[in-house]
Amino acid sequence: MEQKKKFSLMSAILSVICVVFVAEAAAPVAAIGNSQFFWWIFLLIAFLLPYGLISSELGTTYIGDGGIYDWVTKAFGHRWGSRVSWYYWINFPLWLASLAVMCPELLTTMTGIEFPVIPSIIIQLVFIWLVVWISFYPVSDSVWILNGAAVIKMILAVLIGGLGLYVAFTKGMANEFTVQSMLPSFDLNSLSFISVIIFNLLGFEVICTFADDMENPKKQIPQAIVAAGIVIAAIYIFSAFGIGVAIPTDQISTGSGMMDSFKLLTGSTGGWFIILMAFFFLLTLFGNMISWSLGVNNTACYAAENGDMPKFFAKRSSKNEMPIGTALMNGIVATVVVVIAPILPNQDLFWAFFSLNLVMFLLSYVPVFPAFYKLRQIDPDTPRPFKVGGGDGVLKLLVIAPMLMIVVSLIFTAIPLQFDAASLTEQLPITIGAVIFILFGEAIIVFKKITKEGADNNGEKNRSDNTETRRV
Repeated sequence: MEQKKKFSLMSAILSVICVVFVAEAAAPVAAIGNSQFFWWIFLLIAFLLPYGLISSELGTTYIGDGGIYDWVTKAFGHRWGSRVSWYYWINFPLWLASLAVMCPELLTTMTGIEFPVIPSIIIQLVFIWLVVWISFYPVSDSVWILNGAAVIKMILAVLIGGLGLYVAFTKGMANEFTVQSMLPSFDLNSLSFISVIIFNLLGFEVICTFADDMENPKKQIPQAIVAAGIVIAAIYIFSAFGIGVAIPTDQISTGSGMMDSFKLLTGSTGGWFIILMAFFFLLTLFGNMISWSLGVNNTACYAAENGDMPKFFAKRSSKNEMPIGTALMNGIVATVVVVIAPILPNQDLFWAFFSLNLVMFLLSYVPVFPAFYKLRQIDPDTPRPFKVGGGDGVLKLLVIAPMLMIVVSLIFTAIPLQFDAASLTEQLPITIGAVIFILFGEAIIVFKKITKEGADNNGEKNRSDNTETRRV
């Protein structure tokens, strides 16, 4: 029997970096302005610290395919588990579509060829279905992609930050960097981007779904989260500085901000360096999607086996047990989104799709924090290899603070708070889209007859049959 390949600790750390550090999200954060540095520091302490501690405890205590679905289901029952798995899954094909629409522009930068609508859609579809195809295989088979993407992301961040420092000292900066400008800005435009910082700090729990591919998951998971968290914080702030040096805040494009920054910092719109950076950036998009698909697909498939997601999501490959049903649904939904995109109102398609994915993704995390607290109460005897210290008051603070931040950021992202035509055109589609997808999730609960205790008999039988199959 062939021995299964295993993750080393370094591979686990690089995989966390690949999952959590999202290069394309650096530009929307830079659009906040200089106050982003305050928000980075504040959220690293007030959000990332409690979230990382909670993820480490839950991930090492409840190791398995379910991830946040498992944690919430154990704490609050199958209805909430169904909601979480749905929100957690649907964000992925929306995110996949948002990155796909960036590909033609990156290829234009690399080749100088402008792509009309039809060829552009074909390029987007190739990106989508290549990601789907790779996700048919185990994470250990794709570890070189994850490691490579993590290294490339760090190279991009260091280069743009280093160029920013050079330009700042030799030519000056596009934005004035003063203590006053770095204080928090509470205008609605800036606050709507705070959710992107929180998004940039989420994803550590995905490493928990790689547990079966690790040598020593109970030790490697917390080590990887701590080490990667420190590196990620540094590279985010450094890359944000580089973008801030290059482009005036009010001119930053949420979709092309990083590539625009490279062009402005080097004073070139082409040449081998720009082509190489565009190629690297394209590779990071693949790395993001592949690393996230492996975790999201496992979670959605596991939920379907429990009867808490549509049956098609439970379909696995007979060859390697990979969740191919979920992967195919990713491709189908993302394909529909990019095909109908040309008929949507003229706007930043990357930000439109990305912000909708952002809303659904953040929604899936809201119940995770109270689930941590409840599991401490109802399941105190389960061994916890990594246990968050502190009394009851400390635990409540660790739960309430990050949960409130997510709720507040959701309000600023999903609900129009300004009623001028431009604001409504930008935010109302996000609101409507979020409501539609939430109603889809509630429809699943109704049609599958999911109760707090569990799904219908068919769902329970499906879960049992799949569990027995994997045991064999």
